Amino acid sequence: MRKPLLTLTRIILTVAGAVIIVECAALIAVGKINFGTTVPLMIGLIFVAHGLSWPRIQRFIKRRPLLKRGWYALWGLFSVWLVSFAVFIISLQQQIELSRQPLPDLAAIIVLGSGTVDGKPTPTLASRLDSAAPIIIAQPAAIAITSGGVGFGRDRSEADIMASYLNEAHQIALDSVWQEDKSTSTEENLANSKALLAAQGISIKAPIAIVTSDFHTIRSAAIARHQGYTQPITVASPTPLSIRYNAWFREYFAFVSGWLLGEY
Repeated sequence: MRKPLLTLTRIILTVAGAVIIVECAALIAVGKINFGTTVPLMIGLIFVAHGLSWPRIQRFIKRRPLLKRGWYALWGLFSVWLVSFAVFIISLQQQIELSRQPLPDLAAIIVLGSGTVDGKPTPTLASRLDSAAPIIIAQPAAIAITSGGVGFGRDRSEADIMASYLNEAHQIALDSVWQEDKSTSTEENLANSKALLAAQGISIKAPIAIVTSDFHTIRSAAIARHQGYTQPITVASPTPLSIRYNAWFREYFAFVSGWLLGEY
């Protein structure tokens, strides 16, 4: 590698790694310890180490041919992964943009669960419910479904807590919200909601809004189509900028995992 290009590469690695480290460390410091923060933190550390110590690393692996091949192979695999991640992000952005289009007349509105704490929705779930409320109010002919089962050690279903939040925060009558209270995953959210739709004579071929977080739209739409929903319309609730990119990173692996498990 020519010296100017090498210098530029080292600068990019060092700066990018430092930014990643600072962001992830800040999130970890406030208790957000998860795959979306710990793995990028490790990547950031590797970037900085290579940016600052590239000549020493080159001298070290140059004397060890097997290690050198492995080193280049790992960087090659990382480059392939980086391209696939970029494709995923572009697809996700397109899905989010689609979710901002005006909604048609809906047959149903399904709000996907995202966790509760002390009988209240988490901020992520509250954002989904806040995004769903105006649609529920604007389209009273569409049935509203909150979806989420009873978590470990809990005595109330997530669906019940979600319905209560819609009632308390947005004055949406409890008896106008159907509760799917058995599910523990997105796949089950949508599969179990079919029975509630069928009970109301609603076909899964009708336009049905699926309200979820922006980072989750591409996966939830793929699961819905796989299950036979022919007109799933995702509605994206915003993710705070402070955790947005970590959520996108985590969602990439969740999407790949869902594909491997045959969810779509």
